[in-house]
Amino acid sequence: MASEIDHNIKYDEEFILNSRGVKLFTCSWIPQNQEPKALIFICHGYAMECSIGMNSTAIRLANEGYACYGIDYQGHGKSAGLSGYINNFDDLVDDCLNHFTSICEKEENKEKMRYLLGESMGGAMVLLLHRKKPDYFDGAVLVAPMCKIAENVKPHPLVISVLTKLCKFIPTWKIIPSQDIVDVAFKLPEKRKEIRANPYCYKGRPRLKTGYELMRVSMDLENRLDEVCSKIFNTKA
Repeated sequence: MASEIDHNIKYDEEFILNSRGVKLFTCSWIPQNQEPKALIFICHGYAMECSIGMNSTAIRLANEGYACYGIDYQGHGKSAGLSGYINNFDDLVDDCLNHFTSICEKEENKEKMRYLLGESMGGAMVLLLHRKKPDYFDGAVLVAPMCKIAENVKPHPLVISVLTKLCKFIPTWKIIPSQDIVDVAFKLPEKRKEIRANPYCYKGRPRLKTGYELMRVSMDLENRLDEVCSKIFNTKA
């Protein structure tokens, strides 16, 4: 489905199948009054989605002449899969990489610069995409990236061991105690209101395997941050 969200931008939605046969939602914001300066690939945060939650950011970038592309991860937004459930974060990385590279390899895009933009869990996604293809993307912006667990909340090794075992039996259970994800992730009252009204955002407690995967990825990134090429990455706290 394509539409003009203003006279300068063409917005498009499409469903694609990933390598596991799961239907994933993708979207794009393309400037219409000029050839795009570069490509920007948007990676949303945990429990979020692209078409509504990242819309204002994408519109601003498209109005500046950048072609923006987003994808809802499996179990997120308008994509298929159990809502809020991440069985294996590596699968999500592969989905994003396959989609983003397919866009980059189109004839009209081969000479364009390629940038990644990730918020929160999307920041972790960006770092893992960079690690998989360190020379492929030309730069990135990380907004409050999920790449470290604060020492005061880091789980004890025994807790990690128990959690790992439980994941084999009750992976989808919503049993991880947590603060309201909307309150934690967003400071502005109007933004919180917008997210709470968004039917495509997951608002329940984190599922057990999801929590484990987020912890695993955060600890892995923290331990291997030296593999990130600092020359091409900018970080915003």
